[in-house]
Amino acid sequence: MASLFTKIINREIPATIVMENDNIIIINDIQPVAPIHLLIIPKKEIPTLNDISEEDGKLLLEIFLGIGKITKELGISEQGYRIVANCNDFGGQEVFHLHFHLIAGEKMGPIRG
Repeated sequence: MASLFTKIINREIPATIVMENDNIIIINDIQPVAPIHLLIIPKKEIPTLNDISEEDGKLLLEIFLGIGKITKELGISEQGYRIVANCNDFGGQEVFHLHFHLIAGEKMGPIRG
């Protein structure tokens, strides 16, 4: 069964797309926790961080280069931002398709305070 993000990638479910190329898509989070809250999603369906393989190295590089590009375009690269990846139940993962949260637009406190 296709993940929620695969359905967004396939345009079966609407989303606000911020950036896209052949391998990744960046969308607005529908439940933002900060003024800027984006999801960076590989188009390859990888369930969790635990499922990344050596063959995914180039894809991961592309994801992080995409993060660098979008943060510069948004003017937040110098001020700062947070990247979060949740893994499995205790990590808070809700959609089992690898993705990274880019959270910015306000000063972040400690991760656990």
